[in-house]
Amino acid sequence: MQEISLNILDIAQNSIRANATLIEITVEENPESDLFAFTIKDNGCGMDEEMVKRVSDPFVTTRTTRKVGLGISLLKVAAQQTGGDITISSTLGVGTTIRADFSYNHIDRQPLGDISAVMVSLISMNPDIDFVYTHKYCKEEFQLDTRELRAILGEEVKLSEISVASWIGEFINSNLAIYGGAK
Repeated sequence: MQEISLNILDIAQNSIRANATLIEITVEENPESDLFAFTIKDNGCGMDEEMVKRVSDPFVTTRTTRKVGLGISLLKVAAQQTGGDITISSTLGVGTTIRADFSYNHIDRQPLGDISAVMVSLISMNPDIDFVYTHKYCKEEFQLDTRELRAILGEEVKLSEISVASWIGEFINSNLAIYGGAK
């Protein structure tokens, strides 16, 4: 994948397929400590220990529509090319957490890409799933929590409405511009 945001989309889609009702996505950028990382935590069906050990193998997938699962294996290679790696922890019936660490300043680190478009797509296409997006840049951070949005908007306004999706994208982009990041 050309951008880290596409890896985030792929992993989040795995969480959706695992019947998660809450998906927490955290992006951490700290050029001073040479860290770029993201974490995706869900409350989906989880994986047993054997599957956790095998999930980064490109020929292991739970999908029945194809026999390869390249997402996690490509992410692992991308992280390792920068001196980083991925960690996966999961418990059956509880959920899964995947963290990818990259060297922020490494020439081979892919750019984050259009994270606002990824989040807008995830939220608007899955309006019944709660998403918490946190973006940390050095000591600053902002957060978007769909549970808070639902409480403010009420039942009559849906997260899938174009005006809401547009606002979500603008919120993320304006905060990235204020706090830095998304490079």
